[in-house]
Amino acid sequence: MRLSDFWRLMDDEFGERYSRTLARELVVDRLGDRTAAEALGAGVDSKVVWEAVCRAQDVPRERWLGRDIKPR
Repeated sequence: MRLSDFWRLMDDEFGERYSRTLARELVVDRLGDRTAAEALGAGVDSKVVWEAVCRAQDVPRERWLGRDIKPR
């Protein structure tokens, strides 16, 4: 997963402002007790980070792939 896709998913699920706060503040045990921002900075794959955030925030699995975007 590209980093831009990670941020799109975060923004879609949590809102643009809250997603940034969440990435900086929420410590996730599945990420080695790091925040999403710290894990991404350490080189953890963005898909792994996204799934860890989803689990920590109880995002329903059917939303892990994001919302459907109709092609142009």
